[in-house]
Amino acid sequence: MSRVGLEGQVAVVTGAARGVGELLARKLSARGARIALVGLEEEALKKVSGRLHTDSAHWYADVTDHEAMSRVAAEVKERFGKVDIVVANAGVANGGPFADSDPVAWRRVIEVNLIGSAVTARAFLPVLTESRGYLLQVASLAAITPAPMMTAYCASKSGVEAYAHSLRAEVGHQGVRVGIAYLSWTDTDMVRGADQDDVMRELRQRLPWPSNKTYPLGPAVDRIVAGMERRSAHVYGQWWLRGMQGVRGYLPALIGTVGQREMKRFAPRLQGMRTGLVGAGGAADEEARATHRN
Repeated sequence: MSRVGLEGQVAVVTGAARGVGELLARKLSARGARIALVGLEEEALKKVSGRLHTDSAHWYADVTDHEAMSRVAAEVKERFGKVDIVVANAGVANGGPFADSDPVAWRRVIEVNLIGSAVTARAFLPVLTESRGYLLQVASLAAITPAPMMTAYCASKSGVEAYAHSLRAEVGHQGVRVGIAYLSWTDTDMVRGADQDDVMRELRQRLPWPSNKTYPLGPAVDRIVAGMERRSAHVYGQWWLRGMQGVRGYLPALIGTVGQREMKRFAPRLQGMRTGLVGAGGAADEEARATHRN
C-alpha cells in the first residue's frame, strides 16, 4: 500500500498529555506534521507542545463535550488552515468486579472512550471531508477479547471498534479514511496505574503468552505511525494482534470458562479493591470534573 507523506500535514491528537498520545505527537512532528494537541491537562499539553519540532498548539477540552470539541475543531482549522489527520486517542480505565464497581467511574469509562470518540469524530468530520483526510480510532486488545474485571473498558473498546467500522462505510465515498489501532498492554501511565493493584497485576500475569507481557511504548507507536502513513483500516501496535482477529470468535467462550476458574481463585482477595479510574490520566479526569462541578 502506498504511503502518504506526513510533511506539512495537520494532525489532531486527543489525550495528548502523556502516553500514546504524547509520543505519537512527537513522532508525527519529527516527520514534519503540524500538531494540534487536545486534552484535560493544560500545563502538560503546553510542555508537550514546547518540545515538538514543528508548528503546534494545544487546546484544553473534555472530549465528551460536544460544544467544546466543535469549538476546538473550528479553532484548529482557523489556526492551521486545514486538518488532515485526527487521532481519537483519549481514554480512561478502571478495574475490579462489576458488582462492586463505582457506577460513576464505570460510566465515565464509557463516556470518554466511546462517546468521547464519537464526539471527536462528529466535530472534525467536516474538516476531514474537506481534506479527504484520515481518522484513526485507538481501540485495544480489549475490543478483540473480553476479560473479567474490565467490564467497562472492554465494553467501551468493543463499542468504539464497531462504531469505527460503521463510520468507515459511511464516509469512505467522501474520501475520508477510517482506521482502528489495536494495542495490547503497553507501558503507559494507565497500565502502570492498573498494575498498582495486586489482584489486577497478578491476573494479567496469568494470561497466556503473549498477552501477559507489558510492551514498550516506542515500537508500538512506530507501528501506529506507519499505519497512519498508509491510511490503514487496521493498525496493530504489537505484531501478534493481527493473528488474534482470526480466532476472536472462539475467545468469549474460552475466557468465560477460564475466567470462572481464575475469579474463584482470587475471590477472597476482591473485597476492598479500588474501583475508581486508574493512572495519572484517570486522576486528571477526576480532577477536571471536580473542578467543573465546583
